Amino acid sequence: MVAVGYGWLNVLRRYFIVMALGNLFWEFAHMPLYTLWETGRPSEIVFAAVHCTGGDILIAMSALLSALFLFGSSKWPEADYRRVALATTLFGIFYTVFSEWLNIEVRGAWAYGDLMPVIPVINVGISPIAQWTVLPIFAFWWAASQKEAP
Repeated sequence: MVAVGYGWLNVLRRYFIVMALGNLFWEFAHMPLYTLWETGRPSEIVFAAVHCTGGDILIAMSALLSALFLFGSSKWPEADYRRVALATTLFGIFYTVFSEWLNIEVRGAWAYGDLMPVIPVINVGISPIAQWTVLPIFAFWWAASQKEAP
């Protein structure tokens, strides 16, 4: 739970710092699981990771804003913190499943390499799902665990 009097702006700042840096790290870390790792030039790989991080930040903002509209209250983050965090995480996961399907199966914008573990039936990589499970949970935990400086 968030400390009483802990401002919503500080929580948002901490959440987005973790999401931005975490997604940047994750995008580079799981790049070997995509075919671009084998076929792309280093500059293309770096561009893809930075570009995807930008998209991840937009997803994180959209998911949080949607969760706040639907499940937040004027007392957030002191109230409804866990509900908003859970909804944000689920929105991120659902969007990721849709986006991976759309960009792999329909558009052919990217492809998984042989090393990417895939969830059967939905054919979505485990790494992107893990990314949108682990990072928001950690970001919300870290944002709530910090005490506001006097």
